Amino acid sequence: MARRSIGITYRTLASIARPLVMLLFRRDWSGAQHIPAEGGFIAAVNHNSYIDPVAYGCFQYGTGRPPRFFAKEGLFKGAFGRLMRAMKHVPVARGGAEALQALDAAAEAIRAGEGVVFYPEGTLTRDPDLWPMTGRTGIARVALETGCPVIPVAQWGANLLLPPYGRMGRIFPRRTHLVLAGPPVDLSRFESREPGPELWREVTDVIMAAVTAQLADLRDLPVPEREAVPGP
Repeated sequence: MARRSIGITYRTLASIARPLVMLLFRRDWSGAQHIPAEGGFIAAVNHNSYIDPVAYGCFQYGTGRPPRFFAKEGLFKGAFGRLMRAMKHVPVARGGAEALQALDAAAEAIRAGEGVVFYPEGTLTRDPDLWPMTGRTGIARVALETGCPVIPVAQWGANLLLPPYGRMGRIFPRRTHLVLAGPPVDLSRFESREPGPELWREVTDVIMAAVTAQLADLRDLPVPEREAVPGP
């Protein structure tokens, strides 16, 4: 993607965010080769800290593909909302026609060649061991509609500084933020199926299984044998 397409607002804020992330965290980031060099794609990422979007965002930005977050519409209000829109993030609403419009906007961004970041869980994980929860099916609908690559990404470490639903810990000693991006999820077996809730649920579960497997590798733990905690 040409550097000029990133936009001056994004470049300016990235120049602030990247030093901050470097101050807060050591970094162990791998799998950048799986982020497509060009063309639209989805990054499916687990979510376990309010600050992990900034940390993950720096990883993807460093690949030359600025992340366009599929983010809660509440973040798109006031001055901060104007910055979010200037960076071409995509507001997501829950339920009804507005939710479908948000998915259409995400699909449009992908067709325009953007790398859109989905947090399929829809919120911070509520799993007691911080494994990904059951994903929401919007990611499957957009993936199947656009036919774009879906890159499963796991991250860990921001939660050690700011736990989900917890308080910020001490900055020093610095924690290590880990990222592991994997190869695209193979969704070819679903291409001939009729779209609908059953298919979207199945595809979402396949994507979330790939993200969970990446996180298991990152944490050097086995994938939990129990079912995922239901999402919101």
